[in-house]
Amino acid sequence: MSTIPGSIVKTGHVCGHIAIEPGIVLKGTPSPGRAGRASVAAMLSSRAVGIALGVVADRVFGDPTKHHPVAWFGTWATRVERHTYSDDTLAGARHVAATVAPVAVAAIAVERLTRKHPVAHTLATALTTWAVVGARSLAREGELMADKLDSGDLDGARERLGNLCGRDPAGLDEPELARAAVESMAENTADAAVASIFWGALLGIPGLVVHRCLNTLDAMVGHLNDRYRRFGTAAARLDDAADWVPARLTGAAACALAPTVGGDRARAWRTMRRDGAKHPSPNGGWCESAWAGALGVQLGGTNVYFSRTETRDLLGDGPRPRSAELRRAARLVTLVTAAVTGVAAAALLASGKARR
Repeated sequence: MSTIPGSIVKTGHVCGHIAIEPGIVLKGTPSPGRAGRASVAAMLSSRAVGIALGVVADRVFGDPTKHHPVAWFGTWATRVERHTYSDDTLAGARHVAATVAPVAVAAIAVERLTRKHPVAHTLATALTTWAVVGARSLAREGELMADKLDSGDLDGARERLGNLCGRDPAGLDEPELARAAVESMAENTADAAVASIFWGALLGIPGLVVHRCLNTLDAMVGHLNDRYRRFGTAAARLDDAADWVPARLTGAAACALAPTVGGDRARAWRTMRRDGAKHPSPNGGWCESAWAGALGVQLGGTNVYFSRTETRDLLGDGPRPRSAELRRAARLVTLVTAAVTGVAAAALLASGKARR
């Protein structure tokens, strides 16, 4: 019985005049295991490139000005709430399931349909990343607020504050307006950028989409007021869970990058470790204290909202921020987003290479 030199035993069929012994595989034929690893490697590589391109698109173009997918989801969630609302925690959980599940199914379908086609998968991931990441808009709001403060236009700065947070701006002076903006930018760097990149790197398009849905629901119903105190509990808890790791990564990145905004890395790290847990949110304090340490300012204190007043622990040491620190805080938003994107893309590419 003749064999093909270099072949590996696999089957026991006769092909024309050549008999192949049991267990032979023709040389150059990839094994199913190797083909599967190559497919996963290609998918991870296209995911890495897609996330990086999406973050670049956000930096270059900012948020879509029309037909924003996040706005579509908000409209959808509002309509669903008309049917799901009840002053009850369980009703809130049903609301989260009813609004997120259809979007998650669609995202899973897109991931599965494109993952074996690198170009399509890259483009789908890039478009989704661009839609869910909001780092440029966040930094831009900080810069516009600083412009208002530099020109002495406190009324204009108070009007802009609503684009960053839900505090009552009436009566706030420059340091308090700047503090509110810095705190919002710090916390939202995790919410609007790092967490989406983190979940996108781990789970692909479904991770990007589901995180943004949870974060949007928290912004819509996760309030401690009479209407949403119970109904919004599920959305708030799920958003906290989804942001637990990303918030700490955001804080660590801000500390590492402190010298790029004129700060001290060691001081920022000490401040975050000391003050990170001094916050009513399980996540917000890690971001805010890192920004405080990197900028050399003090955050925290009394926050006046339209329905309540909160007195929080102080974070960091130094003076209250002003417009100059606000600009540095905005720059840190961009730098942290870029650094986390680079690390995520490199990790995905390395993981893909290891599977080849």
